Amino acid sequence: MQIIKLIVNGKEHNVIVEPHETLAHVLREKINLTGTKLGCEQASCGACTVFVDGKVVQSCITPALRVAGSVITTIEGIADQNKLHKLQEKFVEKGAIQCGYCTPGMIMTSLDFLEENPSPTTDEIKEALSGNLCRCTGYVKIIEAVESYVKEENHLHPPLGHHPKHDDTKFKMVGQGRPYIEATKKVQGTADYADDIKIKNALVCKFLRSTHAHAKINNIDVSKAQAVPGVRAVMTGKELPITFGVLPISQDETAMAIEKTRYIGEIVAAVAADTEEIAQYACSLIKVDYTPIRPFFDMQECCEDIGTDEKIHQYGKFNNNIHKKAELRFGDQQEGLAAADHRLKVDFDFQGINHGFTEPHAATAWWDENGLTIITATQVPHYLHRFLAKVMEVPMNRVRVIKPYVGGGFGGKSDPFPHEMIVAHLSRILGQPVKVRFTREEVFLSNHGRHPTKLTIDMGVSNEGIIQALDADVIIDGGAYGSFGVVTTYYNGVLLQAPYKLDNFGFRTRRVYTNKPQCGAMRGHGAVNSRYAVETMIDRFAEKLNMDPCELRFKNFLDENTLTVGQYRVTSNGSTESLKKVMELSEWKNKYKKLPKGHGIGVACGFFISGSALPIHWNEYPQSVVHLKVDLDGRVLVTSGASDIGQGSDTMLAIIVAEVLGLSLDNIFVVAADTTLTPIDLGSYSSRVTFMAGNAAKMAAEKLREQILEAVAKLHQVDKSELHFENEKVFTNDRKVDLTWVEAVENATRKVGALNSTGAYNSPKLGGDFKGAGAGLSPSYSFGAVITEVKVDLESGHVKVIDIWGAHDAGKAINPLAVEGQLEGSWHMGMGQALSEQMKYHNGLLVNSNLVDYKIPTSKDTPPIHTNIIETIDPEGPFGAKECGEGAIHPVIPAIANAVFDAVGVRLTSLPINSEEVLKAMKSMKQFENLKM
Repeated sequence: MQIIKLIVNGKEHNVIVEPHETLAHVLREKINLTGTKLGCEQASCGACTVFVDGKVVQSCITPALRVAGSVITTIEGIADQNKLHKLQEKFVEKGAIQCGYCTPGMIMTSLDFLEENPSPTTDEIKEALSGNLCRCTGYVKIIEAVESYVKEENHLHPPLGHHPKHDDTKFKMVGQGRPYIEATKKVQGTADYADDIKIKNALVCKFLRSTHAHAKINNIDVSKAQAVPGVRAVMTGKELPITFGVLPISQDETAMAIEKTRYIGEIVAAVAADTEEIAQYACSLIKVDYTPIRPFFDMQECCEDIGTDEKIHQYGKFNNNIHKKAELRFGDQQEGLAAADHRLKVDFDFQGINHGFTEPHAATAWWDENGLTIITATQVPHYLHRFLAKVMEVPMNRVRVIKPYVGGGFGGKSDPFPHEMIVAHLSRILGQPVKVRFTREEVFLSNHGRHPTKLTIDMGVSNEGIIQALDADVIIDGGAYGSFGVVTTYYNGVLLQAPYKLDNFGFRTRRVYTNKPQCGAMRGHGAVNSRYAVETMIDRFAEKLNMDPCELRFKNFLDENTLTVGQYRVTSNGSTESLKKVMELSEWKNKYKKLPKGHGIGVACGFFISGSALPIHWNEYPQSVVHLKVDLDGRVLVTSGASDIGQGSDTMLAIIVAEVLGLSLDNIFVVAADTTLTPIDLGSYSSRVTFMAGNAAKMAAEKLREQILEAVAKLHQVDKSELHFENEKVFTNDRKVDLTWVEAVENATRKVGALNSTGAYNSPKLGGDFKGAGAGLSPSYSFGAVITEVKVDLESGHVKVIDIWGAHDAGKAINPLAVEGQLEGSWHMGMGQALSEQMKYHNGLLVNSNLVDYKIPTSKDTPPIHTNIIETIDPEGPFGAKECGEGAIHPVIPAIANAVFDAVGVRLTSLPINSEEVLKAMKSMKQFENLKM
């Protein structure tokens, strides 16, 4: 232990430091500068970047003692008092911020690089930023922000970006690209995430995790751990025996393993202690007596009778490890296949992938006179609220869930989690707050990512290129617990019925339990792998028919205002416009089959839901509710349970309310995702927020507008129809009434005080009455297309994506800047699944549970991405808006695979498409050709 002096952002600090402490820990925990983030603790994500004596360092691996006496600059020291640095301004202006967790490190790295190289090329910028991971943006707008800063600093004209024009004739706020309302906080490093919020006197929780994939727990000896000074409690699973799970029909998880453990990494004990080091040491002293049981890792094996071996769960009446089986049939697949002129049956194999969000899971819980409060990184405060009440055995009105800023989710924070239950329980028994933050390895072990999948598609088309039948048989690896798996089981099948017309369509999907970390919902939930299969098979048919793959797709697109074979109601449909747009911009006609060997172009299409028409818990409560309140000062308070996890939903709600009331965003204040202060919203999943919460906000604003209209009209003796709301004013055409917004509010609140209004959204009744009819039903569907261009190294098989052209039918873009960012992030994430990302296991042990070995594409891997928003104006969406956050990922992955075929003539039926597989396929094809000769 030693006292050291640090000059941090111009201020002297004398701090007591232990030999093992890092600079990041000291900055965050002892100097309370939490803008420096911890994403990996191994210098692989860049979120912890700071300056030490003017040079960039990764503070998560820098010993604090080594920098004693140094001058430190963190993100909080970059702005000049309240004036942002010009680069920070560019990040805000260009929309280079989504969740914001990587933003401080990204800005620090950029500033250091630009000090050394003030006039870099785009490639040099990409190279410089390649040590900083961003999972949200696809780096496009980050690179654009740096480029724009460089141009202005060098007195050059900044490059012209693609910015959709605002339609001044119709809307004043909607359709105009604007930064997130919290963007300034995020570039300053003052936005508080779950682990940044310090609750007084909090204890630290750490976990002991199983070293066995499948084993009986005979005994857990905690005596040595309990004797460690500073340990306040040691807890085992028997203290929290009540099961939970996000779906009411699949509550199969307890907070910790009780009688047996089901995967390597499952929590078997928890320690609450005064410090993290004490808690970790105590965990190492806990002794668990296991009796190993036969583990199950193979999907196919889990579908079969397991004989005398023990099942993973006792769930199900058959002697196998099948969790859920879903099967639906429409028309006659066998008849359609038999009648088809061309038929193909292909097997596919997909590895599981992880969300890779930059913020690790973190939570702090405490109990007081109001019951339990928990601050946690979650996408679903409402569902967590429900299950905390259930597991803690308290009424819901004794639980409060607060979602702070969240550093990305993509579905990976859309379950109630064991660690949230554990810290809530520990806090209750100890009478002190208890906090937890995962290591990056624990994030991977928690998983809930995309299911590994084996599927077979049997498909037939006519000589004219019309799809005659499609039959799918799918097995998905759910891991040890249920999560969203029942929904995923259906989605792998039902979401195949668009964007193409199908009269004969059917599927069987089986989700199996295995002794691996559980899988759940991930961006494009349930439809990504099956979409890859169908889109690559369509290209196979195009090859057989000697037909352009785009033309084959045009022949089969669903019309707008139609019903699919499975009774999905399609309203607006931008499939044709999307495909035409990317064909035009990519010069498809001039490139397809015309590029040199090793150079190819590929296409694919997709669609997705705009929120599920059926809530997870079946009741008549609205799926989204928004409250508005305006008081004497004229500021409109928007309260919503919707969870902004970086997609910009808080800003979207503010824009919609401002549009209806004729206000600027300066007059809007959003409070979201606090289950005591805000009404229910079901959360950020299934791309539901813009459509559902947006409609609720629009209704609430219209009601508030009506209240003010009636009051002003009555007071000034004019007809309501003569009044207009615009530019912070309420006025008549003849200006007989000409009030500022605050004056109008004062008119309306006389004698009644504050005005309140509520808006709510519930999906209309949709779909058929057969079992499984509710799966995939949505009030609206998005559509899109992607064309990619690739180069394949003929010697190594390495695939490089050199261009992505994407178009997505988002209905009406409420905030085009945010929509572009969502699309670019989706396409970039899809590129990762296509080329490099996979969860690798050895006998149930995850061997790449870090951000070095789990290969997320960096800025250096990012090609130019050409983004196009197709506006079809949905009849039921708020101002015509619908989904944009998930559906775009579906077509990019098969588009890359189809481009690889165009480049080197090989078809890949497994993901990721790595160099070894490409090279092996190329050699196999060459041998086959030599054999034929």
